[in-house]
Amino acid sequence: MSIRKLDLTKVREFGNLEFLAKQLVEGFITGLHKSPFHGFSVEFAEHQLYNTGESTRYIDWKVFAKSDRLYVKRYEEETNLRCHILIDTSSSMYYPEENYGKITFSVMAAASITYLLQRQKDAVSLCTFSEKIEMQTAVKSTPSHVHKIMTELENLLQTSRPLLKTSVSDVLHQIAEKIHKRSLVVIFSDMFDNLEEAEHIFSSLQHLRHNMHEVLLFHVTDKRTEETFAFENRPYEFIDLETGEKVKVQPDQVRESYQKFVGDFYRKLKLKCGQYKIDFIEADIAQGFDPVLMAYLVKHSKMR
Repeated sequence: MSIRKLDLTKVREFGNLEFLAKQLVEGFITGLHKSPFHGFSVEFAEHQLYNTGESTRYIDWKVFAKSDRLYVKRYEEETNLRCHILIDTSSSMYYPEENYGKITFSVMAAASITYLLQRQKDAVSLCTFSEKIEMQTAVKSTPSHVHKIMTELENLLQTSRPLLKTSVSDVLHQIAEKIHKRSLVVIFSDMFDNLEEAEHIFSSLQHLRHNMHEVLLFHVTDKRTEETFAFENRPYEFIDLETGEKVKVQPDQVRESYQKFVGDFYRKLKLKCGQYKIDFIEADIAQGFDPVLMAYLVKHSKMR
Protein backbone atom coordinates (compact mmCIF):
# COMPACT_ATOMS: atom_id res chain seq x y z
CA MET A 1 0.00 0.00 0.00
CA SER A 2 1.18 3.57 -0.64
CA ILE A 3 2.55 5.03 2.58
CA ARG A 4 1.45 8.50 1.42
CA LYS A 5 -2.20 7.48 1.19
CA LEU A 6 -2.74 4.69 3.67
CA ASP A 7 -5.69 2.34 3.61
CA LEU A 8 -7.24 3.21 6.98
CA THR A 9 -8.22 -0.41 7.58
CA LYS A 10 -4.58 -1.46 7.11
CA VAL A 11 -3.48 1.11 9.70
CA ARG A 12 -5.52 -0.70 12.34
CA GLU A 13 -4.37 -4.14 11.19
CA PHE A 14 -0.67 -3.26 11.03
CA GLY A 15 -0.48 -2.17 14.65
CA ASN A 16 2.94 -0.47 14.69
CA LEU A 17 1.95 3.17 14.70
CA GLU A 18 5.44 4.54 15.37
CA PHE A 19 6.84 2.78 12.31
CA LEU A 20 3.97 3.90 10.08
CA ALA A 21 4.26 7.51 11.28
CA LYS A 22 8.00 7.56 10.58
CA GLN A 23 7.52 6.11 7.08
CA LEU A 24 4.66 8.48 6.31
CA VAL A 25 6.54 11.59 7.43
CA GLU A 26 9.82 10.73 5.75
CA GLY A 27 7.99 9.91 2.52
CA PHE A 28 6.19 13.23 2.72
CA ILE A 29 9.38 15.19 3.36
CA THR A 30 11.10 13.47 0.44
CA GLY A 31 8.22 14.62 -1.75
CA LEU A 32 8.71 18.27 -0.89
CA HIS A 33 10.80 19.40 -3.86
CA LYS A 34 10.97 23.08 -2.98
CA SER A 35 10.89 23.50 0.77
CA PRO A 36 12.64 25.30 3.61
CA PHE A 37 12.81 21.86 5.22
CA HIS A 38 15.31 20.42 2.74
CA GLY A 39 17.92 18.50 4.72
CA PHE A 40 15.29 17.39 7.21
CA SER A 41 17.47 15.34 9.58
CA VAL A 42 19.48 18.36 10.79
CA GLU A 43 18.46 21.66 9.24
CA PHE A 44 14.76 21.06 9.84
CA ALA A 45 15.21 21.20 13.59
CA GLU A 46 17.92 23.81 13.89
CA HIS A 47 17.73 26.25 10.98
CA GLN A 48 15.42 28.75 9.37
CA LEU A 49 15.64 30.42 5.98
CA TYR A 50 17.68 33.63 5.92
CA ASN A 51 15.60 36.78 5.40
CA THR A 52 17.08 39.73 3.50
CA GLY A 53 18.23 42.41 5.91
CA GLU A 54 19.06 40.07 8.79
CA SER A 55 22.54 39.91 10.22
CA THR A 56 24.76 37.50 8.31
CA ARG A 57 26.53 36.55 11.53
CA TYR A 58 24.61 33.31 12.05
CA ILE A 59 24.42 32.07 8.45
CA ASP A 60 25.44 28.41 8.28
CA TRP A 61 27.81 28.29 5.31
CA LYS A 62 28.15 24.50 5.46
CA VAL A 63 24.43 24.11 4.86
CA PHE A 64 24.65 26.70 2.07
CA ALA A 65 27.36 24.59 0.39
CA LYS A 66 25.10 21.52 0.47
CA SER A 67 21.75 23.11 -0.38
CA ASP A 68 22.64 26.35 -2.22
CA ARG A 69 20.28 28.15 0.17
CA LEU A 70 20.97 30.58 2.98
CA TYR A 71 19.95 29.31 6.43
CA VAL A 72 20.36 31.00 9.79
CA LYS A 73 21.47 28.83 12.71
CA ARG A 74 18.85 28.55 15.44
CA TYR A 75 19.73 27.79 19.01
CA GLU A 76 17.90 25.27 21.17
CA GLU A 77 16.23 27.84 23.42
CA GLU A 78 14.80 29.51 20.30
CA THR A 79 13.48 26.37 18.68
CA ASN A 80 11.57 24.66 21.48
CA LEU A 81 7.83 24.72 20.94
CA ARG A 82 5.02 23.31 23.04
CA CYS A 83 2.24 21.49 21.20
CA HIS A 84 -1.02 20.11 22.59
CA ILE A 85 -2.75 17.56 20.34
CA LEU A 86 -6.47 17.14 21.04
CA ILE A 87 -8.44 14.22 19.57
CA ASP A 88 -12.22 13.95 19.69
CA THR A 89 -12.99 10.33 20.66
CA SER A 90 -16.79 10.55 20.75
CA SER A 91 -18.74 7.82 18.99
CA SER A 92 -19.28 9.80 15.78
CA MET A 93 -15.51 9.75 15.21
CA TYR A 94 -15.69 5.95 14.80
CA TYR A 95 -17.60 6.39 11.54
CA PRO A 96 -17.58 4.75 9.00
CA GLU A 97 -17.80 1.50 10.94
CA GLU A 98 -15.99 -0.61 8.33
CA ASN A 99 -12.65 1.10 9.07
CA TYR A 100 -13.34 3.46 12.01
CA GLY A 101 -12.36 6.00 9.39
CA LYS A 102 -12.36 9.35 11.18
CA ILE A 103 -10.67 8.20 14.37
CA THR A 104 -8.14 6.11 12.43
CA PHE A 105 -7.31 9.09 10.23
CA SER A 106 -6.98 11.37 13.27
CA VAL A 107 -4.77 8.90 15.14
CA MET A 108 -2.45 8.41 12.17
CA ALA A 109 -2.22 12.15 11.56
CA ALA A 110 -1.57 12.83 15.26
CA ALA A 111 1.15 10.16 15.34
CA SER A 112 2.82 11.76 12.32
CA ILE A 113 2.78 15.22 13.91
CA THR A 114 4.12 13.72 17.15
CA TYR A 115 6.98 12.17 15.20
CA LEU A 116 7.72 15.52 13.56
CA LEU A 117 7.71 17.26 16.94
CA GLN A 118 10.17 14.70 18.29
CA ARG A 119 12.49 15.27 15.32
CA GLN A 120 12.24 19.02 15.90
CA LYS A 121 13.06 18.62 19.62
CA ASP A 122 9.71 20.10 20.58
CA ALA A 123 7.47 19.14 23.50
CA VAL A 124 4.11 17.46 22.92
CA SER A 125 1.03 16.55 24.92
CA LEU A 126 -1.88 14.31 23.92
CA CYS A 127 -5.44 14.89 25.11
CA THR A 128 -8.47 12.78 24.20
CA PHE A 129 -12.01 13.93 24.87
CA SER A 130 -15.70 13.27 24.31
CA GLU A 131 -18.14 14.92 26.73
CA LYS A 132 -15.17 15.51 29.02
CA ILE A 133 -11.40 15.22 28.97
CA GLU A 134 -10.69 11.48 29.06
CA MET A 135 -6.89 11.47 29.10
CA GLN A 136 -4.24 14.18 29.07
CA THR A 137 -0.50 13.65 29.20
CA ALA A 138 2.19 16.02 30.37
CA VAL A 139 4.04 18.20 27.84
CA LYS A 140 7.45 16.61 27.23
CA SER A 141 9.91 15.88 24.45
CA THR A 142 11.67 12.75 25.76
CA PRO A 143 11.67 9.55 23.66
CA SER A 144 9.92 7.63 26.45
CA HIS A 145 7.15 10.22 26.57
CA VAL A 146 6.68 10.12 22.80
CA HIS A 147 6.52 6.31 22.96
CA LYS A 148 3.82 6.61 25.63
CA ILE A 149 1.79 8.90 23.36
CA MET A 150 2.14 6.44 20.47
CA THR A 151 0.87 3.65 22.74
CA GLU A 152 -2.12 5.75 23.82
CA LEU A 153 -2.89 6.47 20.16
CA GLU A 154 -2.71 2.76 19.28
CA ASN A 155 -5.15 2.01 22.09
CA LEU A 156 -7.73 4.28 20.46
CA LEU A 157 -7.72 2.00 17.41
CA GLN A 158 -8.26 -1.15 19.44
CA THR A 159 -11.00 0.02 21.78
CA SER A 160 -14.67 -0.31 20.87
CA ARG A 161 -16.66 2.69 22.05
CA PRO A 162 -19.93 2.96 23.95
CA LEU A 163 -22.37 5.71 22.99
CA LEU A 164 -20.41 8.86 23.77
CA LYS A 165 -21.53 12.35 22.85
CA THR A 166 -19.25 15.28 22.10
CA SER A 167 -18.90 18.44 24.11
CA VAL A 168 -16.28 20.29 22.10
CA SER A 169 -17.11 23.67 23.57
CA ASP A 170 -16.85 22.63 27.24
CA VAL A 171 -13.59 20.75 26.66
CA LEU A 172 -11.92 23.57 24.73
CA HIS A 173 -12.80 26.03 27.50
CA GLN A 174 -11.18 23.65 30.01
CA ILE A 175 -8.08 23.25 27.85
CA ALA A 176 -7.77 27.01 27.45
CA GLU A 177 -7.73 27.36 31.25
CA LYS A 178 -5.24 24.51 31.75
CA ILE A 179 -2.54 25.66 29.28
CA HIS A 180 -0.52 28.43 30.91
CA LYS A 181 2.32 28.86 28.40
CA ARG A 182 1.80 29.98 24.82
CA SER A 183 1.41 26.82 22.76
CA LEU A 184 0.28 25.35 19.48
CA VAL A 185 -3.07 23.59 19.94
CA VAL A 186 -3.89 21.01 17.26
CA ILE A 187 -7.48 19.74 17.22
CA PHE A 188 -8.85 16.70 15.37
CA SER A 189 -12.65 16.64 15.49
CA ASP A 190 -15.73 16.35 13.31
CA MET A 191 -17.15 19.19 15.46
CA PHE A 192 -20.47 17.37 15.76
CA ASP A 193 -21.44 19.07 18.98
CA ASN A 194 -24.86 20.68 19.31
CA LEU A 195 -24.90 22.29 15.87
CA GLU A 196 -28.01 24.29 16.71
CA GLU A 197 -26.02 26.08 19.42
CA ALA A 198 -22.91 26.65 17.36
CA GLU A 199 -22.09 29.92 19.15
CA HIS A 200 -20.88 27.87 22.14
CA ILE A 201 -18.31 26.16 19.90
CA PHE A 202 -17.20 29.49 18.43
CA SER A 203 -16.83 30.96 21.93
CA SER A 204 -14.53 28.15 23.05
CA LEU A 205 -12.31 28.57 19.97
CA GLN A 206 -12.12 32.29 20.68
CA HIS A 207 -11.11 31.47 24.28
CA LEU A 208 -8.01 29.61 23.03
CA ARG A 209 -6.99 32.52 20.86
CA HIS A 210 -7.69 35.04 23.63
CA ASN A 211 -5.11 33.17 25.71
CA MET A 212 -2.60 33.74 22.88
CA HIS A 213 -2.38 30.12 21.71
CA GLU A 214 -1.98 29.28 18.03
CA VAL A 215 -4.69 26.87 16.87
CA LEU A 216 -4.87 24.35 14.03
CA LEU A 217 -8.35 22.88 13.63
CA PHE A 218 -8.50 19.77 11.44
CA HIS A 219 -12.16 19.29 10.61
CA VAL A 220 -12.23 15.52 10.08
CA THR A 221 -15.05 14.24 7.86
CA ASP A 222 -15.99 11.53 5.43
CA LYS A 223 -16.98 14.20 2.93
CA ARG A 224 -18.70 11.86 0.47
CA THR A 225 -21.37 10.79 2.94
CA GLU A 226 -21.31 13.41 5.69
CA GLU A 227 -21.26 16.52 3.53
CA THR A 228 -22.61 15.59 0.09
CA PHE A 229 -24.82 12.79 1.50
CA ALA A 230 -23.89 10.52 -1.43
CA PHE A 231 -26.04 7.51 -0.57
CA GLU A 232 -27.97 5.44 -3.11
CA ASN A 233 -31.64 6.29 -3.25
CA ARG A 234 -33.02 3.29 -1.41
CA PRO A 235 -34.40 2.87 2.11
CA TYR A 236 -31.79 3.26 4.87
CA GLU A 237 -31.91 3.12 8.62
CA PHE A 238 -29.57 5.81 9.93
CA ILE A 239 -28.28 5.44 13.47
CA ASP A 240 -26.99 8.35 15.56
CA LEU A 241 -23.69 6.96 16.85
CA GLU A 242 -23.74 9.25 19.87
CA THR A 243 -27.33 8.66 21.04
CA GLY A 244 -28.38 5.39 19.38
CA GLU A 245 -31.45 7.09 17.90
CA LYS A 246 -32.63 5.49 14.65
CA VAL A 247 -34.50 6.94 11.68
CA LYS A 248 -35.65 5.28 8.44
CA VAL A 249 -35.49 7.43 5.34
CA GLN A 250 -34.71 7.52 1.63
CA PRO A 251 -31.73 9.84 0.97
CA ASP A 252 -33.43 11.78 -1.85
CA GLN A 253 -36.15 12.87 0.57
CA VAL A 254 -33.77 14.70 2.89
CA ARG A 255 -30.58 15.29 0.90
CA GLU A 256 -31.27 18.91 -0.04
CA SER A 257 -32.27 20.03 3.46
CA TYR A 258 -29.41 18.03 5.01
CA GLN A 259 -26.83 19.60 2.70
CA LYS A 260 -28.14 23.07 3.48
CA PHE A 261 -28.08 22.58 7.25
CA VAL A 262 -24.63 21.00 7.37
CA GLY A 263 -23.22 23.35 4.72
CA ASP A 264 -24.41 26.42 6.65
CA PHE A 265 -22.69 25.18 9.82
CA TYR A 266 -19.42 24.41 8.03
CA ARG A 267 -19.40 27.84 6.40
CA LYS A 268 -20.02 29.58 9.74
CA LEU A 269 -17.31 27.51 11.41
CA LYS A 270 -14.81 28.35 8.69
CA LEU A 271 -15.76 32.04 8.80
CA LYS A 272 -15.37 32.22 12.58
CA CYS A 273 -11.99 30.53 12.41
CA GLY A 274 -10.91 33.13 9.89
CA GLN A 275 -12.09 35.93 12.18
CA TYR A 276 -10.21 34.47 15.16
CA LYS A 277 -7.08 33.76 13.06
CA ILE A 278 -7.45 30.01 13.58
CA ASP A 279 -6.19 27.76 10.80
CA PHE A 280 -9.18 25.72 9.61
CA ILE A 281 -8.26 22.69 7.51
CA GLU A 282 -10.84 20.46 5.87
CA ALA A 283 -9.51 16.96 6.54
CA ASP A 284 -11.43 14.59 4.30
CA ILE A 285 -10.41 11.05 5.26
CA ALA A 286 -10.41 10.03 1.59
CA GLN A 287 -7.74 12.60 0.66
CA GLY A 288 -4.75 11.27 2.56
CA PHE A 289 -2.41 12.95 5.04
CA ASP A 290 -0.46 15.44 2.90
CA PRO A 291 -2.84 18.37 3.63
CA VAL A 292 -2.49 17.73 7.39
CA LEU A 293 1.30 17.57 7.36
CA MET A 294 1.64 20.59 5.09
CA ALA A 295 -0.68 22.69 7.27
CA TYR A 296 1.29 21.71 10.36
CA LEU A 297 4.67 22.54 8.80
CA VAL A 298 3.47 25.93 7.59
CA LYS A 299 2.08 26.80 11.04
CA HIS A 300 5.21 25.51 12.78
CA SER A 301 7.50 27.60 10.57
CA LYS A 302 5.47 30.74 11.32
CA MET A 303 5.83 30.19 15.07
CA ARG A 304 9.63 30.17 14.93
